[in-house]
Formats: sequence, C-alpha cells, structure tokens
Amino acid sequence: MHPPLLNVADYARAARAKLPKEVYDYYEGGALDEITLRENTAGWEGLKLYYRVLAGVGAREMKTTMLGQSISMPIAVAPTAFHKLACAEGEIATARAAKAARTLFILSSLSNTAMEPALAEAASPRWFQLYIYKDRGITADLVKRAEAAGAEAIVLTVDAPGLGTRERDMRNRFTLPEGLCVENLSPLGKGRMPEVRGSGLAAYVRDNFKSDLSFEDLDWLCGCSRLPIVVKGVCRSDDGRRVAEHGAKAIVVSNHGGRQLDTAPATCEVLPHIVEAVDDRCEIYVDGGIRRGSDVLKAIALGARAVLVGRPILWGLTVAGQEGVLSVLEILRRELDEAMLLCGSTNLKEINRSLLSP
Repeated sequence: MHPPLLNVADYARAARAKLPKEVYDYYEGGALDEITLRENTAGWEGLKLYYRVLAGVGAREMKTTMLGQSISMPIAVAPTAFHKLACAEGEIATARAAKAARTLFILSSLSNTAMEPALAEAASPRWFQLYIYKDRGITADLVKRAEAAGAEAIVLTVDAPGLGTRERDMRNRFTLPEGLCVENLSPLGKGRMPEVRGSGLAAYVRDNFKSDLSFEDLDWLCGCSRLPIVVKGVCRSDDGRRVAEHGAKAIVVSNHGGRQLDTAPATCEVLPHIVEAVDDRCEIYVDGGIRRGSDVLKAIALGARAVLVGRPILWGLTVAGQEGVLSVLEILRRELDEAMLLCGSTNLKEINRSLLSP
C-alpha cells in the first residue's frame, strides 16, 4: 500500500520515482548552480506569518478575478512546456483539471498538444503564452490562431531572449523523443528540435527566438492583437513601470523558475518593489517556488493578485494525469484556506503586509 500523497513535496517525490531521469531533470532543473531555483522556494519559507487571534473568522472566501475573469482561488496554472513527457494526454489533462478547479489555465506555446484542442478543453479563463520568434510572421500567426482558438489573453514571456544554461539538460542531451514535437509550430516547420551534442531545446531557442527583444516588440504585439497582453518575466521595478506604460494589462513577477539567469533574486524579494512602482496601473501576479498554500497567502500579502504554479502541476500530471493535477490544486486550495483561518483573514482583501512578521 502506497503512503498517501498529502502535499506538493509528496507529489514531487512520487513523480521523480516515475519519470525517466532526463525528463525529471528537464522539469526540475534550473540554470547553472541552481541558486535562484532553490532561493525561490526558500524565500517564501523565510517569510514568517504574524497571525491575528480572536478575529471572528467564519467561512473563508477566496474567489478573485484575473483581468476581470472570475476564478475560484488566487492560484492559476502557469505555462509549462511538453506535458506529454509526463502523461499521454498531456496538456488536455492539465486543461481539464484547471476547468474542474475553476481556475485559469495558461497554455505554453511549446506544448505537445496544438492550441486548438487544448484551449477547447479549458473553461474561461484560458490564456496563451507566447515567445517572440525571429520571424515576426510566425509570431503573428500564433497570435491569430490563439485568438481564433478562444484564448482570452496573450502572456508574453520576456526573460528568454536565449536559454539559460541548464547543465542537467546538457549532460542528458535533452530533446523531445520520437513522436512528440512542438505542435503549435509544426505547421510552420518549427516543430522539431535539432540533433546536437548538448541540449536540443537550447539549440531550438538559439535558432528561433528573437534575441534582441525590446519594448518595441511589446508595442508591436499590443498593436497586432485585440487581446490583453500580460508580460511575464519581470524582475525590476523600473521595468515593471515601463511595461505598464507600454500597454501591458498585467505583469507576472518571475525569473522563469530559476531556469534563466542564475543568482537573480527570488521573486518574493522583488515582488513588493514592483507592486509599489507599478502603483495599480496593471495587475500583478507572481510565480516561482510556490509549494504551500501559506506561500500563496504570503504572495497576496506582498501585493500579488494571484500566483501561478508550474512544477507542482507537472508533478501531479506525472503521478495521476488529470486527477493528479486537480489533487495538487485542491491541496493548495485547502492549505490556503487553513492559512487564512489561522491568520484571522475571512477574505483576500484582509490579507496584507500586516500579516508578515516585522
């Protein structure tokens, strides 16, 4: 009899036991010495909760909105690549789980399932994550397809003009196995990774992604899509302010899960500064190292409207497909509910900096 899976860490251990080493390393690994990867999680752990007592807390309410779209809790599914490495249904299973949890699903452009069937399985809200390709025609085609497929926002990743060096992937010569490809790019001849001595993904990014990204690219994207633009990968308060000024409707404070620039600060460190600089000009979300419902409460206390979770979703998907993803989301929901009760907060509006230990 297997022990019960009670938390995200349990799912991570179970997933590691099930996955081939090269797949586990791809999902789990970070850049270089993986300092930022570790500090993302440690940062949330290091924030201490300064709880209220005798607060008269009854039933907790954690419903919120992201860009005006209702979700049942401030926990959304981050865009992550290659879900069919975890289970055969891939992104379809993830989309269905997000729908069952009544929360936001963000589909990665580097998915193993084409956007049309994947987004069709997700309920509103459903967003599409985008990289800027060297060929703007490819990028524009992806945007048009996402609009037609029912995406309700475009999430532009801006912290990946190239791929951070991921030594695990280099040692494993990571690439997609036969039968899997980058489905959204396959019709455009960009679905396969090159065969190289190191990481096939790193070579794919080097060959295809625009490396000289600028605010002009953000302006172009805002002008070519009728959908709201969310900018993901902001680390600095001055960049956050400029992103809002250039038309972004929301920002994801993110360092790509510690997978790009190693020794970048943990997201919990920079989040409050970006919140202050943006000053309500757009919504702010955060990802990176969220492993407990109490981490979600801390993120909201620092000014985030919601959090995105990535690796925990992949662990759930690996262990039990759609039901595993839903279980992970419900664990985080339950833990957030408990943290709200024990901190004396009836709803999300009552969560603020006063709940963090001075």
